[in-house]
Amino acid sequence: MKKIVLATHNLGKVVELERLLNGADLDVQVMGLRDFPDLPDVDETGSSFVENALIKARAVRDVTQLPALADDSGLCIDALNGNPGIFSARWAGVHGDDKANVQKVLRELSELTNPTMTAHFRCAVALVFPTGHRRSDEEIVHEGEMLGHIVTTPRGENGFGYDPIFQPLGIDKTTAELQADIKDRISHRGKAFQAMVPELREFI
Repeated sequence: MKKIVLATHNLGKVVELERLLNGADLDVQVMGLRDFPDLPDVDETGSSFVENALIKARAVRDVTQLPALADDSGLCIDALNGNPGIFSARWAGVHGDDKANVQKVLRELSELTNPTMTAHFRCAVALVFPTGHRRSDEEIVHEGEMLGHIVTTPRGENGFGYDPIFQPLGIDKTTAELQADIKDRISHRGKAFQAMVPELREFI
């Protein structure tokens, strides 16, 4: 079985990718950064989702010498000038503290007068290959977007991150209330990963 490393400590993202690959009938073993405990942290120094996805993918590829897939995604809220954006995972100061990040967003919105609640999720996914691989000179990037708005009362237990306060356009539930297969189909990350499937099929 071919192996690919998803450059994240977030188990939820690993599970999402595994669901997508299984649905596409791709026989690939997905490994996360938890499988490489000695791997140093990667500084996300890019100024865009695409730059950060490539930075992470390259760093993990270089250490593991395996094909690496990385995503960078975030919530962009119109009333907050597009923030938290690329800082979504660490908006409250600690990387991956979902509850604190959500609370900070809601607090900042509550301090505004009649803010527009429109927002969107954006995701960039990058795939790179190690030295010696027949596609080692390629860097592949796909992006996805999900439009919606912010709700002021968190709802739902599924998903992670800002899912409990984001309601996709045309749907009466937050992404944290959606079943996994529905979220995978409409989400920013799902769209970006789906666009990557033909590349992964070629990789196999």
